[in-house]
Amino acid sequence: MTVPAARAEHARAVMIELFPEGFEEIDRSDGVELAAYTDSAGEERLWAAFGGARSDEVGEGWEDRWRAFHRPVRIGPLWVGPPWEAPDAGSIPVLIDPGRAFGTGGHGTTRLCLELLLDLPRGGFLDVGCGSGVLSIAAAKLGFDPVVAVDVDVQAVEATTRNADANGVRVDARLADALTDDLPAVEAAVVNVALDLDRAIGERIDCARLVTSGYLAAETPSLPGYRRERRREADGWAADLHIRTK
Repeated sequence: MTVPAARAEHARAVMIELFPEGFEEIDRSDGVELAAYTDSAGEERLWAAFGGARSDEVGEGWEDRWRAFHRPVRIGPLWVGPPWEAPDAGSIPVLIDPGRAFGTGGHGTTRLCLELLLDLPRGGFLDVGCGSGVLSIAAAKLGFDPVVAVDVDVQAVEATTRNADANGVRVDARLADALTDDLPAVEAAVVNVALDLDRAIGERIDCARLVTSGYLAAETPSLPGYRRERRREADGWAADLHIRTK
């Protein structure tokens, strides 16, 4: 499916919702081509969201194409990438096998959250919507303790636990709904979900510093009880650091 460049950011956001396990993006002369490896049900979701899509049979070698999509990234001292890639010498490696959970560090919102995380005072850490656990594991490697990760998706909790074990760090991964379940008091928290959830979840978290993301650069969350300290933007996405004022 190819969308005009002007619609690319919105289309990416929709694709993340439809295919959190990942999708391909290729620049074309007439716009941006977005592709997902899926079944007939996924094809129906594409049609419903975009009003049309082209489907092709997947040929041999699709496993290698899937792996090629997940490339390592470097954020300060952190090297974040899949286990089939070799970490940079002297870096802090965060090895993430996404499985069926979203996030290997390559998406703009994840990178932005990691950039803001680097400078935060160490202490307890809460990751809401942990996905594959990349933010939680990076926090643990940076010295945050204890680290709690929550998600409403059991596959995300399993992926976070598996990846934490592979990285040799302790992460308390829990199946929980941040809108209704109790959340621990921490020094810092990250909510990388969606704009409409950031405010509701942010109001329930007892933390000194809150990083929010999961929304476009044109959008700005309003969080009662916090002041916005800093903003980072990349690839049309944004992340904000908020400091609690009361």
